[in-house]
Formats: sequence, structure tokens, C-alpha cells
Amino acid sequence: MSEQTLAAPAGTTTAELAAPPPQARTPRPSALRRAGSGAGPIILAIVGILVIWYAVSYLLLTESRRFLLPPPHEVVLETLGNPQIIGPMLAALGQTTMVALIGLAIAVIIGMSWAIFMSQSHLAEKVLYPYAVILQTIPILALTPLIGIWMGYGIPARVVVCVIIAVFPMISNTLFGLQSADPSAHDLFTLNKASRWQRLMKLQLPAAIPSIFTGLRNAAGLSVIGAIVGDFFFQQGSQGIGGLLRTYTLRLNMEPLFLAIIFTALFGVAVFSVFAALDRAVVGRLFGWKNR
Repeated sequence: MSEQTLAAPAGTTTAELAAPPPQARTPRPSALRRAGSGAGPIILAIVGILVIWYAVSYLLLTESRRFLLPPPHEVVLETLGNPQIIGPMLAALGQTTMVALIGLAIAVIIGMSWAIFMSQSHLAEKVLYPYAVILQTIPILALTPLIGIWMGYGIPARVVVCVIIAVFPMISNTLFGLQSADPSAHDLFTLNKASRWQRLMKLQLPAAIPSIFTGLRNAAGLSVIGAIVGDFFFQQGSQGIGGLLRTYTLRLNMEPLFLAIIFTALFGVAVFSVFAALDRAVVGRLFGWKNR
């Protein structure tokens, strides 16, 4: 079956066929306006956190207990200028980044493959979807001892933790997107005797792109959590940022501990922001009506 027989008029892509009617389209804001609207709340949130931090440190804690929550400027002065602290911390953050990205890539491949397989058969969906739910609902902390015993306590075990945490959003969002294609478009493919492969590649996957990127954005944030959890519990080999969090906590090294927490938070925000921007760029280009 050729693409011309499926096009609704000639030259119309499948992504446009899956888009809502023209009256739902809205003008896209300029890139400068989107950047400004996205940066403003983040800056206000950071300022609010600093204000609360200083208030708790100086107003609620006595001087003898202020070491429990040192003010931000003391954290910066005590750590950023110390190569014995900042060097290992950046190396640990680099390893955690590698683990998170590897786990995310594997979760994306498994999740999309799982969802595509389920979308092609109601029986497969009934059999396989409960396993995806089980992966989502079992607390990862209950599985980490088994993962460590079976796979050791190095990087492979940490990657497995990332995959278990991040795979469900890819499965659920991809499956939802594949099943959300317009029924009239399905009728058109059936009328033209399209094969299962043609229906998947030319209708279902293009229609699922917004949902796939939503799942990717959520899975990216969860993979960061998985990498840090794996670092925290699996201590063999080189340390990740989660391992440093555990070490500083046990030693009550508060300034390095808070710097590690800040780096961890910034890492999570950066990963989420990168994939959110990728989501807006790709989906916004294919679906101009989608103002994400």
C-alpha cells in the first residue's frame, strides 16, 4: 500500500492526520518568551529556598546547633575552594551521570519494545501489563539486596536499579500513545488493506510521539533517582554521588553533605530540563498545535 493512498489530501503526513482539527491550533510563542517564562519560576524557587535556608539557620537554630544546617555561604566557602572535596565530588557526579544515561537508554528500548508488542495483541497486553505494574509497585529498596547478591555491587547492579525505576513510564506512555490513534485513520488503513507493520509505522508510532516524549521526560528524572539509589546502597568500586552522600552522612561532614545534595538536585533538574526541551522541540515541530 503506498503512502499516497493513505494521505488525506496529497502531501499530508501521518502526524498531521493524527493532529486535532485546525480550530484547536494556537499560535506558538517565541523562543525568547518561552525561555523567559521557564526561567522565571526557577529563579524565584531558588531565591525562596535560599531565604528559607538562611531563616532556619539563623533564626531557628542556636549557634551551637547551626552546624546541622550551615548557611549557604559557609557551604560554598568550605567546599568549592577545597580540591580534596570538589574533585572527588565531580568524579562521583560523572559516574552517576553515566549510570543514569545507560539505565535510561536501556529503559527506553525495553519500554518501547514492551509497549509495541502489547499494542499488537490484546492477549499480550493482558499477560504482560501486570508485570509492568508489578515492577512499578514493588519498592526498589526491597529488591536492592537481591540485585546486589545476584549481580554484585558494581555499576551493572546500579544500571539495573535505574532500569527498574525508569521503565514503567516508557511502557505506559508509549502504550497509551499507540492506542490513541484516530479510529477513522484506522478505518482508512483497514480500507486500504494495510499490513500490521504499515499500520504501526505510518499511523500508530507517529500518533504516539507526544506520549513517548512525555514518558521519556518522566523516565529521565526517575533514572537519576535510580542511579543515586544504586550508588547509595552499592558501595563497591568507584563511588557515585549517592555513595558520597552516605559517607558524608555517617561522618557528619555537613558542608560537603549539603554541597553533594545541591549537586544532586542540580543534576536532576538539568536532566529533566534537557529532555523537556527536547520534548518541546520535537513535538512542537511535528505538532504545531501542541504548546508544551
